[in-house]
Amino acid sequence: MAALSILTKRQICYTIPITVITKDGEYMILRIDFNSDEALYMQLRNQIIIGIATGRIREGDTLPSVRQLAEHISINMHTVNKAYSVLRQEGFVKLDRRKGAVISLDLDKQRMLKEMKQEIAVVMAKGICKGVQREEVHDLVDEIYDLFANWEEG
Repeated sequence: MAALSILTKRQICYTIPITVITKDGEYMILRIDFNSDEALYMQLRNQIIIGIATGRIREGDTLPSVRQLAEHISINMHTVNKAYSVLRQEGFVKLDRRKGAVISLDLDKQRMLKEMKQEIAVVMAKGICKGVQREEVHDLVDEIYDLFANWEEG
């Protein structure tokens, strides 16, 4: 019974300000939803990729150490390590023994287009099954692309 009360008292979604060492001394916000079906390491990965896409994190910026981030969010270090490892495999960070996880973009556009096609294909198939029309998809893609392409601070 005690375990149940602990679980129910845990916040469902944290908005966590994570300080990222940038050239301008900026920080980014990671949104972690402990109630989500999506694995925590994937949420971390996705939030960091969004930070890069929106310019909040830039080439050469250093992410918090695995230990620092794990302690700050109160999750297992292996979860953060897995997120950083996936980011490394996908060409978003380099792991440096002295500096930790450093944003270092692998600009292989052809590989990225291939990966995007594979991921979008599944999402499109799901949408078609639910009756989403071509025009709605085009509008949605334009909206999302513009969100990242025109990201502004305000």
